[in-house]
Amino acid sequence: MTIAEKANNQTAAAVTAEPERLDLRSHDIEADKEAELLRLFPEIRTEGGKIDFDRLKLALGQTVDVGKERYGMNWPGKADCFRTIQAPSVGTLRPCAEESVNFDTTENLIIEGDNLEVLKLLQKSYLGKIKMIYIDPPYNTGNDFIYPDNFSESLETYLEYTRQVDAEGKKFGTNTEADGRFHSKWLNMMYPRLYLARNLLSSDGMIAVSIDDAECHNLRLLMNDVFGEECFVAQIAVVNNLKGRNDRKHIATAHEYVLLYANPDFVSNGMPLSEKQLAEYRQKTKDGEAFQWRDLRKRGGADTRSERPNLYFPVYADPKTGKVALEKSDQFSMEIFPRKSDGTDGCWRWGHSTVSKNLVELQAFKVESKDKWNVSYRVYLEKDGELRAAKPKSVWMGPEFSTDAATKTLRALIPGIEDLTPKPVALVALLAQMSLDDEDIVLDFFAGSGTTAQAVLEINKSSGGNRRFILVQLPEPTSLTDFPTIAEITKERVRRVIKKLDDEDSGKLGLNGDDSQDRGFRVYKLAESNFTTWDPSLSHDPKALEQQLELHVDHVRENRSGDDILYELLLKSGFLLTTAVEKKELAGKTIYSVAGGALVICLERALTLELIRAIAGMKPERVVCLDEGFARNDQLKANAVQTFKTKGVTSFKTV
Repeated sequence: MTIAEKANNQTAAAVTAEPERLDLRSHDIEADKEAELLRLFPEIRTEGGKIDFDRLKLALGQTVDVGKERYGMNWPGKADCFRTIQAPSVGTLRPCAEESVNFDTTENLIIEGDNLEVLKLLQKSYLGKIKMIYIDPPYNTGNDFIYPDNFSESLETYLEYTRQVDAEGKKFGTNTEADGRFHSKWLNMMYPRLYLARNLLSSDGMIAVSIDDAECHNLRLLMNDVFGEECFVAQIAVVNNLKGRNDRKHIATAHEYVLLYANPDFVSNGMPLSEKQLAEYRQKTKDGEAFQWRDLRKRGGADTRSERPNLYFPVYADPKTGKVALEKSDQFSMEIFPRKSDGTDGCWRWGHSTVSKNLVELQAFKVESKDKWNVSYRVYLEKDGELRAAKPKSVWMGPEFSTDAATKTLRALIPGIEDLTPKPVALVALLAQMSLDDEDIVLDFFAGSGTTAQAVLEINKSSGGNRRFILVQLPEPTSLTDFPTIAEITKERVRRVIKKLDDEDSGKLGLNGDDSQDRGFRVYKLAESNFTTWDPSLSHDPKALEQQLELHVDHVRENRSGDDILYELLLKSGFLLTTAVEKKELAGKTIYSVAGGALVICLERALTLELIRAIAGMKPERVVCLDEGFARNDQLKANAVQTFKTKGVTSFKTV
């Protein structure tokens, strides 16, 4: 082959080189799970790279139950739930800066849209990043959630519901008890949302769901199915109406529930100590550290010698000073065993080695009016520089948890709101206290009036830090002129909470001299993708095909801004919606540098070789451009591929 022929072949190869197309669909959950199975069990891979389920059973030691009767939860429509979960979303979240507060700097989000579609769109960017999920879903009272007649939950359904497209005769109604599938419809609504939410939860994350008697039993089984029975933490009874609801038959119900499930690495922060509990730390060390004495004998479950024989042994005390040792001597002559009040053998909280290491923290006391001695250990008010927390009980009650308190809080901010029944701020705040540390994110995808946002903002003010929230709320219509949808109430409530907190801090620096506390939110609204896609359902006649081809070339929808496109590309490239974006000028054109240059997005409709070289000179990891920017110039596109490759760009995609 001549040099000229080699050169021609290289040129031809360069000309045909194409960048990848950016996938505009939401994260493919099914493909991820299949890949994980194949990674764990490579022996189950078939020749076509699929899964051989018979081999999987063998790999699991034939422990798979293949009988017709098996333990588990099932209902009409469950199979359709999986199809709903696996159907990718081609929607987008359009930024709405004019309805936001501090859009450019805040990391809080309020998303207006159907939560099923939104959860799909968040999969790629927020996978495993959410520390706490709290939701107050519809309780299935017969009229509290809306569903489409054809049960097809999709972006199209949402667009029809919000009248963004023609309804085409589809109807929406409420779930009534007269319907033969009353519970099944509610489960079909909840299952996909919980399934998708689980993917977003971090390995140390917790989910809390408010519910009442109507579906509590089904919800617990459903969450066992989705999260695993081993992840169950508690079913908390929240007394929210001490008088009771007299409209209930036979029993006046005074409480609701919160179901808690947590991933394996979750560690509870506990709850703040009450004034009464703080007062118990009356003792002081020589250095002024506050502490209290607590009985070393174990109380509660597994507190007998027969159950814990290794925790039953004698401790010796000095009768004069109360000091403790593990060896008997003339000084330490008082022998003390962990005996229960009825005289039977109990056990210590600590083992022999732990007692040996902490002898200085122990003290023997004679029990008043009894010829008996006990051993106590010190519990300090502060641990590692932080106040000790209390372990929450399984019943929460107090005026701050009442429905009245929740309603008054909302009406104090927005007078005239009558129809909503919000959750108490104290309830969400306590859950957040248990699970969130500084900078952690809480997600509420049944946001209602925005209680979760208020709880997070108030916790940040009282204890410092910048815990963040993501709220998702359907723009469900209301009868209010000023607030035509519930989503409008959500946004307005959070605006007024921010103003209230800012007014309280007016003229002062923030906590600990830091005025950088995040008091704002970005509004995004669910919509069709900014890019038209090929529609295989349309007629294949020449005219229809010609129109489709035209859309495929110039496929950006009308009336979509550069910001609309930018944030869709961010989201579908796997970046958080709050990722730092810097607008720059290069070679007379505009580009966007994302996350300190990790990604460069160029939305120019007329790309030049000079611009491509300038972008490559920034040495980003990834580059995304509009395909129409190449104006069908294959040579320029091929040069772009080679230029980026030469500069170490690992991913160059067009859309």
